Amino acid sequence: MEVADPLRAERKLAQVGYYRLSGFWFPAREFVRNQHGQVILCSVTQKPLRQDAFMAGASFDSAFSLYLFDKKLRQLMLDAIERIEIHVRSIVAHEVGFHDPLAYLNPRFINPKQTANWQDRRGRQRNTWNEWQTRQTEQINRSREDCIEWHRQNHKAMPFWVVVEAWDFGVLSKYFEILNRSHQNRIAARLSISNAKVLKDWLQEINTLRNRSAHHARIWNQVASNPVPVLPTEAYFQGLGLDQNALSRLYGLISVIWFLLRQIGPGSHWLRQVADVIDTKPDLPGCPFASLGLPSERGFPRQLFGI
Repeated sequence: MEVADPLRAERKLAQVGYYRLSGFWFPAREFVRNQHGQVILCSVTQKPLRQDAFMAGASFDSAFSLYLFDKKLRQLMLDAIERIEIHVRSIVAHEVGFHDPLAYLNPRFINPKQTANWQDRRGRQRNTWNEWQTRQTEQINRSREDCIEWHRQNHKAMPFWVVVEAWDFGVLSKYFEILNRSHQNRIAARLSISNAKVLKDWLQEINTLRNRSAHHARIWNQVASNPVPVLPTEAYFQGLGLDQNALSRLYGLISVIWFLLRQIGPGSHWLRQVADVIDTKPDLPGCPFASLGLPSERGFPRQLFGI
């Protein structure tokens, strides 16, 4: 690897840490190949094995620029996810709380399968509804939001639209997952989504992205174990023509997030900001736009989104 300024490299390694930065230059390492020139896969991860040597053109400055590039993407993802989280909280509180202000405590709003006991692989007795109740109660107890404190100090029952202020994205997405289908459908319809299961999967994957972004983990070339689904009859997704690589990577999630953001704020410029950042991706060997899930190496496909 080319290190143009060793003193700067030492400072950055001390500030960020070797193993955090090594994740950004890892794709620039040469593959381990057999005598026929074929790439050898790891027997455990099934990913290509890498040599200690780097591909030609790899530099420390480009690797560090990729780190900063990823940081900018994480900040933009968190900005969008915050808007989605707050909006979905509000919809859930309205649609379910309309029937009962304390509906979040009532299992009759929950899919019966989610309230039944079950055994995990270790033979432990589990109950999804009870586990969700425990988790959301912990978040309410930890919360110091004024609205929650007022109800607590005055010994008032907390209505749905108050307790959602304590929920994180994980509790929110899980609650949607275990709701009765009729409530799921009404919530999904408020976001112009015709299939509630698709929204469930979206919320789960967005929550994973939120957690990675909030904990400063690398996102630019991550591959999801569960590709995000799309709405096949929706013109928006038909126009994008997302393939499996896109649906398994950040580009697919960006497309989903933008679909949701357009329902919340049609005048948003978030996607332009994302496109501008993506088009600044550093030129590091082994780090193509395809690693983000983009359809070509020409950068962000603005024309597909009409921007």
